[in-house]
Amino acid sequence: MTPSTLSIFEMMAHAGVVVKLVMLCLLIFSVASWAIVLTKWIMFHRARNASLEFLDTFWDSKTFNEAYDAARDFPLSPEATVFVTGYNELKKISAVHGSARAPQTLEMQLATMDNIKRSVRKAQFLESDRMARFLTFLATAGSATPFIGLFGTVWGIMTSFKEIGERGSASLAVVAPGISEALVATAAGLAVAIPAVMFYNYFSSRVVEVESDMESFSTDFINLIERDILARS
Repeated sequence: MTPSTLSIFEMMAHAGVVVKLVMLCLLIFSVASWAIVLTKWIMFHRARNASLEFLDTFWDSKTFNEAYDAARDFPLSPEATVFVTGYNELKKISAVHGSARAPQTLEMQLATMDNIKRSVRKAQFLESDRMARFLTFLATAGSATPFIGLFGTVWGIMTSFKEIGERGSASLAVVAPGISEALVATAAGLAVAIPAVMFYNYFSSRVVEVESDMESFSTDFINLIERDILARS
């Protein structure tokens, strides 16, 4: 193998079994990481657009029933999901109180709001969990792949020194190919880790934004319900 033909692929072809396994492991991490990045990018983009459309429709609606009918057209919107969950709980409680045919006391009103708030909080948690799903894999890839690559490098250098001892020569021509093959593993580990960490931080910040938007909408939604209950009282 001459310097002119010393490509990365050829170095990997001449590498030992352990280094090849390390590179295969890094390749799996890389493919999985980029699949998650692409999926999350599309998901956040669609969720953002759906939320903007839903919020415009929600504030233009004259009644909760009208907003509810519109919300079912935006399943990708976290705010729409929170609203549907909260409104379904409100309808269940209203049906129970309506069948009782008795005026609501202050305690019943407080219980109603507590139930709705719990339902809304649960919906927020589930939506946050859905948006953040698989992001831990990016964090794992970002922290683990440099060490996996380093392991391949250390193993490759150990193999090179073993060959030096067997040949009884420490010339550059003998040492360079083995060390080059080993260092590629470190470079590959960093190539996987750097984008994984960058996108993990980016998507984590997007999750925080979604949680903030859901919290803001939930507060407005609950305030509207409380005003409606007080007006009926």
